[in-house]
Parts: sequence; C-alpha cells; structure tokens
Amino acid sequence: MKLIVVRSGSALLFSEFGTRHVNVGDVVLLAAQTLCGSEPEGSITTTTIYLDRDYLIDQVFWQYAAQFCDRHNARDFFDTHYSTPAQIVRIGEDRAGLLMPWLDELAALSLNGPNPERFLRAQALLFSVLDVVVPFMTITARTASAGRASAGVPSAPRHRQFRPLRIEARHVAQIIRDDLSRQWTVQELAEAAHLSPSQLRRVFVEAFGKAPIAYLTMVRTERMAHLLRSTDLPIKLIAAEAGWADADFAARQFRRALGVSPSVYRR
Repeated sequence: MKLIVVRSGSALLFSEFGTRHVNVGDVVLLAAQTLCGSEPEGSITTTTIYLDRDYLIDQVFWQYAAQFCDRHNARDFFDTHYSTPAQIVRIGEDRAGLLMPWLDELAALSLNGPNPERFLRAQALLFSVLDVVVPFMTITARTASAGRASAGVPSAPRHRQFRPLRIEARHVAQIIRDDLSRQWTVQELAEAAHLSPSQLRRVFVEAFGKAPIAYLTMVRTERMAHLLRSTDLPIKLIAAEAGWADADFAARQFRRALGVSPSVYRR
C-alpha cells in the first residue's frame, strides 16, 4: 500500500473515492493495486511511504497477538477492518508538521536502499508516523467476500521487486497484456496455462489479488488512462485501442476505476 503525505501545495485526486481536493494536513492512503490520478493545482510536494501488505499483517498480528491463533487470523482481521481501497485522512496541519522531520529522516535512510545498520531507527520512525495517522483512518466493520473482492474494481497492478510465485499466473498476465483487444474467456486463459478454470482463478488471485477477467479490465483501464493523457484521439477510438468495442461500456468501467468519466479525466 501507499501512504502519501501532502507537505505543501494542493492537488485534485481521481480515484475510487471520486474527485477530491487534497492540501497540507491530508494523508492519502491507497491499497495495493488501486488506481489514483492527480492534477496539481499550481504545485504540490508530497512524501510517499510504500508498505508491503505482508509486513502490515505481521504488525497487526503482534499488536493483537493475545486474540489471534496465527497469522491467518491476523490476515482475516486486516482484510475485514482495513478493506477501504482508497481514502483521504485529514490529520490537520499541526499533526502534519510533526511528521515532517520523521519523513525527512526516513527518506534519507532509504536513499541508498535498505540499511541493516539503521533498520531499528527506520522502524521507529515509521511507527511514529503511523501512530499519528492510523487513529484517523476509516475502519470498516466488514468487507466483501473474497470472491466478490477479487472480481471488484479494476486498479493498477502491483509493482514489486519480486514476481508472483506461480509461472502460470505470470504467463496468463503476459498473454492478457500482449492481446488486450481479444475477448478472453476464463476457459481460454485456463487452457493457455494448462489449468482448470477454478485452478487458474485461485492461482491468479493469490498472485495478483484479482481474478483474470478483473485483471484484464484493470489493464484496459490503465491503457485507456495513458492514451487519454498522451493523445488527442477521440474517446471512442481510445476505448477500442484499449480493447473495448463498446465505448459506453468502456466509460462505465473507467468511471468505476477512477471515479470520473474519461472526458473529465482528460480535462
């Protein structure tokens, strides 16, 4: 996930929360694989902390160790109570000011990659930041089922230093990206990976957090957003270039991902 602290200036954000303004005193929280576009209003300065989901689940496990049997319980607790994919937390300018020296030191410690000698200091700084931000987060009482979540809102792929463990998941993701315009079915993708449809879905969700067709929608949305930013092509042609024959359906999928229509995103 990403934790983005606004240090100065302001911007307009587009994400699953719709269109929102952010300025000093705001912290943007984005779950893994969540699309978020931004348009600076003049200028904006931010510091972004990237947090691995498994690392956060470990912290939840130790925080509530007395009530969990194992890390699977901690993962279920995390998925239930922190299921909002995108939110803006207003901590106020005074609290944001407290974070600035901690963020600066964290940034300095990470300039040359992981520093084992300063690991404990970096961890202490991170926890200081989280101690200020977490009490303001929106906590969900319940979340969608795993099946519903994996087929949910399309969002940006994870960009991590390691790759999904199963070669079948990597192969299917690559053939989807290589031929976006093809009207893929789960059966066709499963045959390409030499798996049954149910096996493919399980393997793919474990690797990417989404079912194969939801991943296809996500990548098409990402492609459409890129073309809207970088070309003057009509939206209908952009939808076709991204793999959607129906421009109206493409617009609905795009709005579902970023909270705004393609025409508003382009403006």
